[in-house]
Amino acid sequence: MKNLVIVFFSLVMFGCQSAYYAAWEKLGVEKRDILVDRVEDAKDSQEDAQEQFASALDEFSQLINYDGGELQDVYDDLSGQYEASKSAADNVSNRIDKVESVAEALFDEWAEELEKYSNAKLKRDSEKQLRETQRRYNSLISAMRKAESKMPPVLSALQDNVLYLKHNLNANAVGALQGEFNLIKKDIDLLIEEMNSAISQSNEFITSIQS
Repeated sequence: MKNLVIVFFSLVMFGCQSAYYAAWEKLGVEKRDILVDRVEDAKDSQEDAQEQFASALDEFSQLINYDGGELQDVYDDLSGQYEASKSAADNVSNRIDKVESVAEALFDEWAEELEKYSNAKLKRDSEKQLRETQRRYNSLISAMRKAESKMPPVLSALQDNVLYLKHNLNANAVGALQGEFNLIKKDIDLLIEEMNSAISQSNEFITSIQS
Protein backbone atom coordinates (compact mmCIF):
# COMPACT_ATOMS: atom_id res chain seq x y z
CA MET A 1 0.00 0.00 0.00
CA LYS A 2 2.81 2.37 0.88
CA ASN A 3 4.49 1.77 -2.47
CA LEU A 4 1.20 2.36 -4.29
CA VAL A 5 0.74 5.69 -2.54
CA ILE A 6 4.27 6.69 -3.58
CA VAL A 7 3.51 5.72 -7.18
CA PHE A 8 0.31 7.78 -7.17
CA PHE A 9 2.13 10.77 -5.72
CA SER A 10 4.85 10.51 -8.33
CA LEU A 11 2.35 10.27 -11.17
CA VAL A 12 0.49 13.34 -9.99
CA MET A 13 3.71 15.30 -9.54
CA PHE A 14 4.80 14.55 -13.09
CA GLY A 15 1.35 15.14 -14.55
CA CYS A 16 0.94 11.64 -16.01
CA GLN A 17 -2.83 11.64 -15.79
CA SER A 18 -3.44 8.64 -18.04
CA ALA A 19 -1.16 6.46 -15.90
CA TYR A 20 -2.78 7.88 -12.77
CA TYR A 21 -6.26 6.85 -13.93
CA ALA A 22 -4.99 3.48 -15.13
CA ALA A 23 -3.50 2.79 -11.70
CA TRP A 24 -6.81 3.55 -10.01
CA GLU A 25 -8.72 1.41 -12.51
CA LYS A 26 -6.57 -1.55 -11.52
CA LEU A 27 -7.97 -1.06 -8.04
CA GLY A 28 -11.52 -1.00 -9.38
CA VAL A 29 -11.90 2.79 -9.26
CA GLU A 30 -13.21 4.11 -12.58
CA LYS A 31 -13.04 7.66 -13.95
CA ARG A 32 -16.74 8.05 -13.18
CA ASP A 33 -16.00 7.41 -9.50
CA ILE A 34 -13.13 9.89 -9.52
CA LEU A 35 -15.37 12.48 -11.19
CA VAL A 36 -17.98 12.10 -8.46
CA ASP A 37 -15.32 12.48 -5.76
CA ARG A 38 -13.90 15.59 -7.41
CA VAL A 39 -17.31 17.19 -7.86
CA GLU A 40 -17.92 16.58 -4.15
CA ASP A 41 -14.53 18.11 -3.34
CA ALA A 42 -15.31 21.16 -5.49
CA LYS A 43 -18.68 21.52 -3.79
CA ASP A 44 -17.03 21.35 -0.36
CA SER A 45 -14.47 23.98 -1.36
CA GLN A 46 -17.27 26.30 -2.48
CA GLU A 47 -19.08 25.84 0.82
CA ASP A 48 -15.85 26.66 2.66
CA ALA A 49 -15.34 29.72 0.47
CA GLN A 50 -18.87 30.92 1.18
CA GLU A 51 -18.17 30.80 4.90
CA GLN A 52 -14.84 32.53 4.50
CA PHE A 53 -16.12 35.40 2.38
CA ALA A 54 -19.03 35.86 4.80
CA SER A 55 -16.48 36.00 7.62
CA ALA A 56 -14.47 38.63 5.74
CA LEU A 57 -17.61 40.69 5.24
CA ASP A 58 -18.37 40.47 8.94
CA GLU A 59 -14.85 41.69 9.74
CA PHE A 60 -15.29 44.58 7.32
CA SER A 61 -18.59 45.43 9.02
CA GLN A 62 -16.81 45.62 12.36
CA LEU A 63 -14.22 47.88 10.80
CA ILE A 64 -16.67 50.48 9.53
CA ASN A 65 -18.44 50.43 12.90
CA TYR A 66 -15.13 51.18 14.60
CA ASP A 67 -15.70 53.20 17.77
CA GLY A 68 -12.27 53.25 19.31
CA GLY A 69 -9.52 50.82 20.18
CA GLU A 70 -6.32 49.66 18.60
CA LEU A 71 -6.54 50.16 14.86
CA GLN A 72 -3.51 47.96 14.27
CA ASP A 73 -5.53 45.00 15.57
CA VAL A 74 -8.39 45.91 13.25
CA TYR A 75 -6.01 46.04 10.30
CA ASP A 76 -4.39 42.73 11.25
CA ASP A 77 -7.78 41.02 11.46
CA LEU A 78 -8.95 42.38 8.10
CA SER A 79 -5.64 41.51 6.46
CA GLY A 80 -5.93 37.97 7.80
CA GLN A 81 -9.44 37.69 6.41
CA TYR A 82 -8.22 38.79 2.99
CA GLU A 83 -5.42 36.20 2.96
CA ALA A 84 -7.81 33.46 4.08
CA SER A 85 -10.31 34.47 1.39
CA LYS A 86 -7.60 34.40 -1.27
CA SER A 87 -6.56 30.92 -0.15
CA ALA A 88 -10.18 29.72 -0.23
CA ALA A 89 -10.62 31.14 -3.74
CA ASP A 90 -7.45 29.41 -4.96
CA ASN A 91 -8.72 26.14 -3.53
CA VAL A 92 -12.04 26.51 -5.37
CA SER A 93 -10.26 27.12 -8.67
CA ASN A 94 -7.92 24.16 -8.17
CA ARG A 95 -10.81 21.84 -7.38
CA ILE A 96 -12.77 22.96 -10.45
CA ASP A 97 -9.69 22.39 -12.63
CA LYS A 98 -9.49 18.83 -11.30
CA VAL A 99 -13.15 18.25 -12.11
CA GLU A 100 -12.56 19.38 -15.69
CA SER A 101 -9.48 17.19 -16.04
CA VAL A 102 -11.16 13.91 -15.12
CA ALA A 103 -14.40 14.80 -16.96
CA GLU A 104 -12.51 15.31 -20.21
CA ALA A 105 -10.74 11.97 -19.75
CA LEU A 106 -14.01 10.20 -18.96
CA PHE A 107 -15.89 11.59 -21.96
CA ASP A 108 -13.01 10.89 -24.34
CA GLU A 109 -12.83 7.29 -23.15
CA TRP A 110 -16.61 6.88 -23.32
CA ALA A 111 -16.74 8.20 -26.92
CA GLU A 112 -13.88 5.95 -28.02
CA GLU A 113 -15.46 2.86 -26.49
CA LEU A 114 -18.71 3.44 -28.39
CA GLU A 115 -16.90 2.13 -31.45
CA LYS A 116 -16.28 -1.20 -29.73
CA TYR A 117 -19.97 -2.13 -29.56
CA SER A 118 -21.30 -4.87 -31.83
CA ASN A 119 -24.86 -4.48 -30.51
CA ALA A 120 -26.38 -1.43 -32.23
CA LYS A 121 -29.12 -0.94 -29.63
CA LEU A 122 -26.70 -0.95 -26.70
CA LYS A 123 -24.47 1.44 -28.60
CA ARG A 124 -27.36 3.87 -29.18
CA ASP A 125 -28.38 3.69 -25.54
CA SER A 126 -24.81 4.33 -24.35
CA GLU A 127 -24.41 7.19 -26.82
CA LYS A 128 -27.63 8.74 -25.53
CA GLN A 129 -26.42 8.42 -21.94
CA LEU A 130 -23.13 10.02 -22.90
CA ARG A 131 -24.85 13.03 -24.47
CA GLU A 132 -27.14 13.45 -21.46
CA THR A 133 -24.25 13.19 -18.98
CA GLN A 134 -22.25 15.71 -20.99
CA ARG A 135 -25.23 18.07 -21.05
CA ARG A 136 -25.62 17.92 -17.28
CA TYR A 137 -21.87 18.25 -16.82
CA ASN A 138 -21.64 21.29 -19.11
CA SER A 139 -24.37 22.99 -17.10
CA LEU A 140 -22.56 22.14 -13.86
CA ILE A 141 -19.11 23.33 -14.93
CA SER A 142 -20.63 26.52 -16.33
CA ALA A 143 -22.26 27.22 -12.94
CA MET A 144 -18.98 26.50 -11.16
CA ARG A 145 -16.99 28.79 -13.43
CA LYS A 146 -19.62 31.52 -13.14
CA ALA A 147 -19.39 31.42 -9.35
CA GLU A 148 -15.61 31.33 -9.58
CA SER A 149 -15.63 34.50 -11.72
CA LYS A 150 -17.32 36.41 -8.90
CA MET A 151 -14.38 35.91 -6.53
CA PRO A 152 -11.61 38.05 -8.13
CA PRO A 153 -13.60 41.34 -7.92
CA VAL A 154 -14.29 40.71 -4.23
CA LEU A 155 -10.66 39.85 -3.56
CA SER A 156 -9.50 42.97 -5.40
CA ALA A 157 -11.83 45.16 -3.36
CA LEU A 158 -10.72 43.56 -0.10
CA GLN A 159 -7.08 43.96 -1.05
CA ASP A 160 -7.58 47.63 -1.94
CA ASN A 161 -9.17 48.33 1.41
CA VAL A 162 -6.52 46.41 3.32
CA LEU A 163 -3.76 48.32 1.53
CA TYR A 164 -5.47 51.65 2.14
CA LEU A 165 -5.89 50.92 5.83
CA LYS A 166 -2.29 49.69 6.08
CA HIS A 167 -0.93 53.10 5.13
CA ASN A 168 -3.61 55.16 6.86
CA LEU A 169 -4.12 53.73 10.32
CA ASN A 170 -6.42 56.41 11.68
CA ALA A 171 -10.11 57.05 12.29
CA ASN A 172 -10.38 59.21 9.16
CA ALA A 173 -9.24 56.27 7.03
CA VAL A 174 -11.95 54.09 8.54
CA GLY A 175 -14.50 56.76 7.67
CA ALA A 176 -13.25 56.85 4.10
CA LEU A 177 -13.79 53.11 3.77
CA GLN A 178 -17.39 53.14 4.95
CA GLY A 179 -18.64 53.81 1.44
CA GLU A 180 -16.91 50.68 0.21
CA PHE A 181 -18.83 48.34 2.48
CA ASN A 182 -22.11 48.31 0.56
CA LEU A 183 -20.31 47.61 -2.72
CA ILE A 184 -18.37 44.70 -1.24
CA LYS A 185 -21.47 43.37 0.49
CA LYS A 186 -23.34 43.41 -2.82
CA ASP A 187 -20.54 41.51 -4.57
CA ILE A 188 -20.24 38.94 -1.77
CA ASP A 189 -24.01 38.40 -1.69
CA LEU A 190 -23.94 37.76 -5.44
CA LEU A 191 -20.95 35.43 -5.06
CA ILE A 192 -22.73 33.38 -2.38
CA GLU A 193 -25.86 33.23 -4.54
CA GLU A 194 -23.93 31.91 -7.55
CA MET A 195 -22.12 29.39 -5.35
CA ASN A 196 -25.43 28.16 -3.97
CA SER A 197 -26.55 27.53 -7.53
CA ALA A 198 -23.34 25.63 -8.33
CA ILE A 199 -23.60 23.61 -5.11
CA SER A 200 -27.20 22.69 -5.92
CA GLN A 201 -26.22 21.59 -9.42
CA SER A 202 -23.32 19.59 -7.96
CA ASN A 203 -25.72 17.64 -5.77
CA GLU A 204 -28.04 17.01 -8.73
CA PHE A 205 -25.16 15.88 -10.95
CA ILE A 206 -23.81 13.49 -8.33
CA THR A 207 -27.26 11.97 -7.86
CA SER A 208 -27.80 11.58 -11.61
CA ILE A 209 -24.44 9.98 -12.33
CA GLN A 210 -24.79 7.52 -9.46
CA SER A 211 -28.33 6.47 -10.35
